Amino acid sequence: MGLKDKLHKLKLKYKGKKMAPAFNAIHTFLYLPNETTHSGSHVRGADDLKRTMNTVIMALLPCLIFGMFNAGYQHNLAEGNIEAVANGFFSAGFWAFDNLTIGLWKVLPLVIISYGVGLGVEFLFAVIKGHEVEEGYLVTGMLVPLIVPIDTPLWMLAVAVIFGVVIGKEVFGGTGMNILNPALTIRAFLFFAYPTWMSGDKVWVHGAVERANEIADGAKLDAISGETVLGALAQGKDLSYSVSDMFLGFIPGSVGETSALLILLGGLFLIFTKIGSWRIMLSATLGALAMGLIFNGIVNAEWISQGSKFYSLMSTEFWHHLIIGGFAFGVVFMATDPVTASQTNKGKWIYGFFIGFISILIRVFNPAYPEGVMLAILLMNVFAPTIDHYVVQGNVKKRMKRLKLKTA
Repeated sequence: MGLKDKLHKLKLKYKGKKMAPAFNAIHTFLYLPNETTHSGSHVRGADDLKRTMNTVIMALLPCLIFGMFNAGYQHNLAEGNIEAVANGFFSAGFWAFDNLTIGLWKVLPLVIISYGVGLGVEFLFAVIKGHEVEEGYLVTGMLVPLIVPIDTPLWMLAVAVIFGVVIGKEVFGGTGMNILNPALTIRAFLFFAYPTWMSGDKVWVHGAVERANEIADGAKLDAISGETVLGALAQGKDLSYSVSDMFLGFIPGSVGETSALLILLGGLFLIFTKIGSWRIMLSATLGALAMGLIFNGIVNAEWISQGSKFYSLMSTEFWHHLIIGGFAFGVVFMATDPVTASQTNKGKWIYGFFIGFISILIRVFNPAYPEGVMLAILLMNVFAPTIDHYVVQGNVKKRMKRLKLKTA
């Protein structure tokens, strides 16, 4: 008897019992359901929720793998073990096995905790409430490790995942009912509950926090700086990375957010598979460029001086905002979440534009937290139903007006 038959036998054994949702979830995840329709006409499609989630995960995998290499590279670079990469992806120094080993050692536990704790909560709620386990956490479980600093304590991540799944999704009714993106809810909880682990110039490079603590205890060691591009600009420092480094991803940052190139390829893949909304991606980009151009336009005004704490980020080339920080990752993989985004086509244009516009606004005017995409997306998640409401009502009024003209 094969594994499929054994699981199906267990599924039948526990049918109608408390643990049935757990066995059903494992069986459905590994195999196609045995049940088929027997009557009526049905639209047959190759895609379902599980396949949709798996497609998004496929788009995220290059960011995950590169993030592992970059985590090791940034650590070795800060330690002085290697020199800065000169030939990008073609440099043997970047693809050194040691870089991958360090990255695996630090990133893999984040992935395991994210999936283990998150799916555990999903299974628990399914058993208690007696409904099927939903596949919605498959993507969230992959997103969470990619949007946190490399040295985030595992217990801290576990607490945040429990909060995000319970408060961000289950209390609203589960997958498809939540109003906030679960991954960003988890990230927001971490930021507000443990701000010292989510910001600053030490949390983005493996070992930097530990080295700083050793120095504070009196050890004679050189400090490791893991300052991000946004962090440096927010403090009025000159840009220390080339455009190619920022675009390719050879910079400190959250695990999966550094490579704009791989994020772009992932976005194109989602558009090609019709899972990601190109309207949201494009409108968010236009919103960010518009806000960046406005700041570039007023940076030389009389009331702005180079001594202003806003000057550095204001004077940053408007298009640089697209390749630094988590903007690209947030727009491609989280702003396009079909549950929390606007549903109407016109609403998607409005929704995406304001995400880009507000992201850059927060970056410039909040130097303490120069990354605005998380807050911008969560804010627009709340307003998405309102946007759709007014778009629909506007269409209804137009049709009623045309009807009156025809009957007049």
